[in-house]
Amino acid sequence: MKYINKLGSTKRKIYFSLVKQKLRIKNAFYQNKKHTYLFILSPPFSGSTLLNEIISSSNNVSCNNNIGLREGQHLPETKDILFTPDRWEPNKIIDWSEIHEIWRAYWDNSKSVFLEKSPPNICRAKKIEDEFSDAKFICLVRSPYAQVEGKMRRYNTGAKEAAELSIQYLNYQKENIEHLQKFLLISYEELTENTNQTKENIISFLPELSDINTELKFNAHNLRTEKNMTITNLNPEKIAKIKKKDLEIINRVFKKEEELLNYFNYQII
Repeated sequence: MKYINKLGSTKRKIYFSLVKQKLRIKNAFYQNKKHTYLFILSPPFSGSTLLNEIISSSNNVSCNNNIGLREGQHLPETKDILFTPDRWEPNKIIDWSEIHEIWRAYWDNSKSVFLEKSPPNICRAKKIEDEFSDAKFICLVRSPYAQVEGKMRRYNTGAKEAAELSIQYLNYQKENIEHLQKFLLISYEELTENTNQTKENIISFLPELSDINTELKFNAHNLRTEKNMTITNLNPEKIAKIKKKDLEIINRVFKKEEELLNYFNYQII
């Protein structure tokens, strides 16, 4: 799998083509099996890749993309449709029936849970719910300070812009919580600090995930750029990296939205 993650775009297309060919034959034998669609809704830099890996440890789960960031928006057929400059535009016109058909070719019909994780899904979850019957959503949030640090460090985004984007993501998630039919809200902090209870909450929400394994070492990208890490709360390290002048800028944005932060049990630092 590490080798696959390092492949160039052409070889990745070949890899995904082989995946589809293999599944095409297998899936023909499971056409009538009932499935649950599970979508991880998460801002970027909030632990969604880690959560995807944890859920994918279940023998009942098929993820539509099991390499790299594990996002369905990065598949060869969807990249030019979903992974576009306007991907964070909530009113972006997307033919979800087409996306459904593409993703379906990458899901293993022998599994009972079809998993998808692409961060921009957070701003169009209701449209996804309308397309995918029996859809369930895990809404993931993380300290906005840690989320902002990731945005600033990885993309050299200014503190004000990164903070404003973080507020935008939380507003999307709040709307999802208030309008989606079947969802579970968890936080990165709960996942990393109270892992056993969070695991039980996930299983209660979707019993098919009873065999998920949180004791493994995971490969999700992280602050330390380490692979094969156990579940670890990296928030303190991330927040400590924020410079004082940037923290002041971030707080000016966050103080205007303190009620929203409190909604998710986060406070001004």
